[in-house]
Amino acid sequence: MEMTKIIAFKIGEEEYGLDISHVQSIERVLHITRVPNAPDYVKGVINLRGNVTPIIDLRCKLELGQAEFTDDSRVIITNIEDIQLGLIVDRTSDVINVSQEMIDDPSTCGFDSEYFAGIAKIESRLIILLKLAELMKIPTNQP
Repeated sequence: MEMTKIIAFKIGEEEYGLDISHVQSIERVLHITRVPNAPDYVKGVINLRGNVTPIIDLRCKLELGQAEFTDDSRVIITNIEDIQLGLIVDRTSDVINVSQEMIDDPSTCGFDSEYFAGIAKIESRLIILLKLAELMKIPTNQP
């Protein structure tokens, strides 16, 4: 049985997860420099160890409202296809091993979204698994 490691985190009361192979680090919320004319969910950029890293408010991107930063807020630094991106979450919890048998397709649960890869059932927890590649796509307003 093949296992995948995910990093679990919370946005509000809901628990989400990302494949840990795309997670570079977890950081406290640093000073974020605003970027003019960026979409609402793009909070700006940070200088992380010499790299300019765009920061996305994941709560806003998933249309769950604006984030209120607390001492528990974290930035999950991700890397996919040589693109580094930070995702602001309310708090991180743990790293979990998940097998394919533990994951339900989101469309069988009555909802479908381009951002959701599935729902992991782990004991009494339901963890919504996110598709990082889809979250990183920037929509264009061109026809």
